[in-house]
Amino acid sequence: MEYIKPKKFYYVLHPRPTAVIVSKCPNMKYNIMSASWVTPVSEEPPTIAIAIDREAYTNQCLEFHREATINIPTMEQIDVVYSVGSVSGREVDKISKYGIVLENSNNISVPRWRDAACWYETKIIGFHDIGEVRLYIFEVIDYYCKKDVANEWGWDIYKTSPALHGVGRTFYYVGKYARAKSST
Repeated sequence: MEYIKPKKFYYVLHPRPTAVIVSKCPNMKYNIMSASWVTPVSEEPPTIAIAIDREAYTNQCLEFHREATINIPTMEQIDVVYSVGSVSGREVDKISKYGIVLENSNNISVPRWRDAACWYETKIIGFHDIGEVRLYIFEVIDYYCKKDVANEWGWDIYKTSPALHGVGRTFYYVGKYARAKSST
């Protein structure tokens, strides 16, 4: 059998759902950043983990104010998603530059991205530094989706597709699905 070794160990763990994080910064402005190293951690309490490079401006913002919205985009938004993940909020007001419209959240002080398909309102309950990243643990205070993209089981992939990040500027649509046979 022949083997191949991808350039980076995590390439075969992609494509992954992409999230856009809105945070409040020390300058009292909001910052926005995309991330794809995102995963649910626990149902009780409901938690999400996100790995963020420790040199990212978002870290300063999350240290300053320990609330954030985690906004879930669709494939129709990949240009904005890629852009807000490619420049630093230290140098650029990404909210203004990319025409991001924020609106009030229901339960926390940090706003959500109006044009996202789904939203999580969260509070940081912990973090762990690993290598070059800080792994944040966010407790989900509330979550909801636009009715035209989801149902009680999650995404309605016949109507839209979450943005699945591959490598670099590459994103993927959700394709066909298959159901496993019953284990009984």
